[in-house]
Amino acid sequence: MARKKISVIGAGNVGATAAQRLADKELGDVVLVDIVEGMPQGKALDLAEAAPIEGYDSRLAGSNGYKETADSDIVIITSGLARKPGMSRDDLLRTNAGIVGSVTEQVMKYSRNPILIIVSNPLDAMCHVALKSSGLPKERVVGMAGVLDSARMRCFIAEALNVSVENVNAFVLGGHGDTMVPLPRYSTVAGIPLPDLLPKEKIDQIVSRTANGGAEIVSLLKSGSAYYAPSAAAVEMAEAILKDKKKILPCAAYLQGEYGINGLYVGVPVKLGERGVEDIIQINLTTEERAALQKSAAAVQELVTVLGG
Repeated sequence: MARKKISVIGAGNVGATAAQRLADKELGDVVLVDIVEGMPQGKALDLAEAAPIEGYDSRLAGSNGYKETADSDIVIITSGLARKPGMSRDDLLRTNAGIVGSVTEQVMKYSRNPILIIVSNPLDAMCHVALKSSGLPKERVVGMAGVLDSARMRCFIAEALNVSVENVNAFVLGGHGDTMVPLPRYSTVAGIPLPDLLPKEKIDQIVSRTANGGAEIVSLLKSGSAYYAPSAAAVEMAEAILKDKKKILPCAAYLQGEYGINGLYVGVPVKLGERGVEDIIQINLTTEERAALQKSAAAVQELVTVLGG
């Protein structure tokens, strides 16, 4: 059986940590691409030299071009400028749209039918750019946001209740950013609904901290943004696709009428398998939750409109 091939575009903290996790799990051979000369090559070599200790046989390569990415099964795109403290996601919009658009075009020159996992911000709008630039069907372009947001929420719930993170499931819908829609009703601890275990004020605090999870880390780090959890989230999605797990995860998917939203990437529960987004799971929302999701979609629509799409 031929090995799977995963290309990671952008060898900064998120990309390099994703490459490490992909190798650790032996999900396939990994190509790291970055415009900075020597950086992806150096990081790939460093990871290759860790292999005898960690025991993975994934081959790792670094490149400043795209030829090495030829015939990738999955491409994780992390390229773009990171958000600086005080910088709105919209400030990033035009710059990163240009970067993601050209990266996607380069990727498509060498790989005929990859699945693209988009990590670049502002996430939902960058998925749009990648979909348009790639010409791929919508199920093969998916955004990483909900897995990260729900992992943050799970972390805070486990901390509040002093229980194992493995017992905690959390549900977050909507755009990635300030308008995300955490759903406590669908969040459970060992199958017990969260509202049965925590008072409303505590849940509200957790919801608010989840929505500001990225900004909290940016303000602590002073320079740069989160990368351990974002890379883990992207790799969980890659693993679900490569192993055809049919795993239900919250991801940014292109909606065509689901949840009353049309022609936009919004975070919803999807089934991830070898064909990418194999199904969009529609859950019943309260009037309040539906309104919050519509508000989130409207925020994504604004960005897409700015980009003229």
